[in-house]
Amino acid sequence: MKFNYYIPTKILFGQGQLSNLHNQRLPGKKALIVISSGRSVRRYGYLNRLEKELDLAGVSHALFDKAQPNPVESTVMEGARFARKEGCDFVIGLGGGSSIDSAKAIAVMAVNDGDYWDYVSGGTGKGKPVPNDPLPVVAVTTTAGTGTEADPWMVTTKEDTREKIGFGYEKTFPVLSVVDPELMMSVPAKLTAYQGFDALFHSTEGYLNTTAFPISDLYALKSIELIGKSLPTAVNHGSDKEARSDVALANTLAGMVESTSGCISEHAIEHAMSALHPNLPHGAGLIMISREYYALITQKGACGERMVRMTRALGNAGAEQATDFVAALTGLQKRCGVDGLKMSDYGIRPAEFPELLKNSRENMGHLYSVDPIRLSDDDVISILQKSYR
Repeated sequence: MKFNYYIPTKILFGQGQLSNLHNQRLPGKKALIVISSGRSVRRYGYLNRLEKELDLAGVSHALFDKAQPNPVESTVMEGARFARKEGCDFVIGLGGGSSIDSAKAIAVMAVNDGDYWDYVSGGTGKGKPVPNDPLPVVAVTTTAGTGTEADPWMVTTKEDTREKIGFGYEKTFPVLSVVDPELMMSVPAKLTAYQGFDALFHSTEGYLNTTAFPISDLYALKSIELIGKSLPTAVNHGSDKEARSDVALANTLAGMVESTSGCISEHAIEHAMSALHPNLPHGAGLIMISREYYALITQKGACGERMVRMTRALGNAGAEQATDFVAALTGLQKRCGVDGLKMSDYGIRPAEFPELLKNSRENMGHLYSVDPIRLSDDDVISILQKSYR
């Protein structure tokens, strides 16, 4: 057995942990706070609380409030210019995965020349080495979905070419992350479900990934267990603190899965869907294709033992067959009220399926290389066709 393990992020986890931020050794004297263009972090007082923590720590700050739900390259470049103009020496992402991913990308470009796509691998990205280390990043997550507080990855879309690609390396791990379930109590039920399933699929994909190993397996199975146990309660009873804490922990563990193992082609397919249709929430897109995706893996006779273990982790202790996973997944989606999602509601049409296939292969094709089975082009089209409503 041989493996490498590296997760350098310090994590403050638990109810009320945001109030401990000022006691931490922060990585600079002036922070760029990155938030979304929406209003939730202001409305619920999270931005105000963060600013007070920075004031207590003697850290000045500037605000960049333009991150989109699906981050785009032009906004990253604008944020980097603003960080340089303001003289910021570290970046704080406050909000969901989009704000924290944007913060990471801004941190890279605030200290490097050229265009962000110069450093991205895949698609039209040039894949150049990043010359200068990014600014340090602090993540304060207000949602439980992407796990970006515990991994180096950031997902950004190049608008003109509709390429949605993940990028990151060991220097883009957050140096410090605050995972405070109190900040997640206000997330609406629908978004709680979308984000929770994103975390689930980070773990299931990481568990089936050909690079999986004992440590990533531990994180993945525990994350799946917590989501099976508590996601329906968090969706249907959002004020339940225990359920919110369970899902928050599941999400952070799923980020650790992404740091040690990683996603497979389910994410490549969905990235193409939301690249062409930016109004599609990433988690919703994953839910739409998930049952047919895992059914195909089962039909091909792959990963039978691992599928059974995932099913048991989801709560079906008596599972004996790989097909039980698809039934357990469908049941979880019904309990969370997301089993009826339709591609057609987001403007996706069957005529686009060949373009979605092409986009996924060209931009996130490396995820197909770590699949537990070989997915043909016909297989991908079949998943999309059978998932379509």
